[in-house]
This record gives sequence, structure tokens and C-alpha cells, in this order.
Amino acid sequence: MVRRGGGAPGSSRTVFLGSGVDKKLYLGHPTGMKIDSIPHFIEKNFLLIAVVMSAVALAHPPVFTWVKPHIPLGLGVIMFGMGLTLEFGDFAEILRKWPLVGLGMALQYLIMPVLAVVISRVLGLPPEIAVGMIVVGACPGGTASNVITYLAKGNVPLSVTMTLASTCIAPLLTPAIIYLLLERQVEIEFWAMVQSVFWIVVFPLIDGLILRRFFRHQLEPFLRWFPSLSIIVIALLIACIIGLNQTTLLALPFMALLAVVLHNALGLAAGYGLARAARCSRRDARTLAIEVGMQNSGLGVALAVKHFGAASALPGALFSLWHNITGVALARRWRNRVD
Repeated sequence: MVRRGGGAPGSSRTVFLGSGVDKKLYLGHPTGMKIDSIPHFIEKNFLLIAVVMSAVALAHPPVFTWVKPHIPLGLGVIMFGMGLTLEFGDFAEILRKWPLVGLGMALQYLIMPVLAVVISRVLGLPPEIAVGMIVVGACPGGTASNVITYLAKGNVPLSVTMTLASTCIAPLLTPAIIYLLLERQVEIEFWAMVQSVFWIVVFPLIDGLILRRFFRHQLEPFLRWFPSLSIIVIALLIACIIGLNQTTLLALPFMALLAVVLHNALGLAAGYGLARAARCSRRDARTLAIEVGMQNSGLGVALAVKHFGAASALPGALFSLWHNITGVALARRWRNRVD
């Protein structure tokens, strides 16, 4: 109860903040409503936000290209936020579902390379573009998939476990797949990849888990903002990629773009369909779909440039953009569905 002076002399006004009606009136203050409504607005309109920011980046890249060196930090902050929403027991549950992780990794390294070969042949892509498609298809899942899974209300522990596992075996499987399909040897630095995933994904996630364990109640007011923060970071990531590849995109490489769209869409669909055929829950199937359909395209670009030439990096650059756009769209659709 708060007693305030006001009105006629000698009178006072009593406001019972504990009552439902008066509490609503108090929260109805313009400033309070404005602040409280920001997360809801961002979550409701995150596809629109991403499109607007992307359009600005295409028109004037410097507005967003400065984000590039800060992308790992942004993803790390999001993973920290995910840790605040999870429990150590969630990962213990994943250990009991190890066949599901194995299924996801098998789908990752089988579906995407095969799709790359089939799409390249069906569309009759130039050799350098076909090579780029295969290189991207042979790469592990990207860390952005963890963020998209989080936004889509998927199985985040499963997503993180799959990303870590597929990355750890990438130095063996990715070169093997590329050699099998392209007869060209490539090398991947194992420790560099593992360290990258550790500092961007594992370390901030564990920090969040530990803080939640000891300061659960104190952190509750801040958790409401993390989905919104995740959305802004992903929108910045997409805009940055568009800005960095403005010249390529304005050249309108239609066949390469069509190939990337088909590769991503069929990967998502096959990941979900085969997971459901294996009797996975819808939540787990969505997680597997995201992991399979979203590649570590940054690694694909680096390998293509180093071993095959700049032209072969085009599919990877386009994939970096497109898989984030479809990921955001899917997250919005699945986030609002109740199964």
C-alpha cells in the first residue's frame, strides 16, 4: 500500500499495488507499458525486422558490415542466455538419447552431400559452382542453428550436442566426403574448430547453467529479454552477410541461388521427415531439421577459397544468407505452434 498526497487539501490517495486492478493501472503507465512491450513487439515482428535491416544493408553495406568481427561475441551472449533457461539435467536426458544424436549426425553427413550432387546435376551447374555446393554440403552444422532452435522452442540441449559432435568429427568426415566426391584433398585444423565451438557455444552455455543453478530467482526478470536479444543478433548477422556480399547478390546469380534454396529446403524437409519416420517427437524432429538444413557455411567458404578458387565460394556465401532467413521464418512458425 502506498499513500500519496493529492487532490483537495488534507486529502490523500491510497493505491493498493497488490490488488489486481490497481496493479494493472500501475503497469499501464505509458513508460512501463512501452518498456514491457518491447520484447513482445520484437518477437512478433522479427521476420519484418530482419527484412528491413537486410534491405538497408543491401542499399548501404557499411551500416552493418562493422558487425563482422563481433559476430562470435553476439552468438556467445545468446548461448549464455540459453544456459540461463536450461538445467544440467536437460543434457543428462540427451545422454540417454544418444541414438538420436547419432541419427542427427548421420543425416547431417549423408543428406546434404548427396543433395548437393543431385541438385548440381539436375540444374546443370557450372563446375566451380557444383564444387562449392559439395563443399558446403560436406560441412558440419553451424552455431547459428543453436540460436534458431532456441527461437523455435526446439530441443536446445540436443541442438548444442549435435553441433559439438558434428564439429568434432568434421576434420575427419568433411575431407573424406570432399575427396570421395571431388577427388581433392583438403585439410581442416581440428583444434581450431573445437576451440571455436568451445568459446562460442560451450563456455557461455555452461556459464549460464551455473548462474541459473545458484541465482535462479534473481535472474528471472532478465530472462524475458533474451529471445528478443537473440532475434536482434540474428537480424544483424543476416544484414552483415548481405552487406559483405552486396556485389555478388546484385549480380543476381540466379542458378546458384536456386541451387542453394533447393539445397537448404530439401535438407530441412528431409531432416524433419526422416526424424519423424524414426518416431522422433515433433520437437526433436524440428531440431534435427534445423541441424541438418543449416550448415557451417563459413567453413565452406574458407575451404572453397583455399582449395578451389573464389568462384567456388559463391554457394557458401549465399548459403550463409539464405539458411538464416529460412531459419528465422521457420522459428517464427514453429514458435507459435502448440503440439
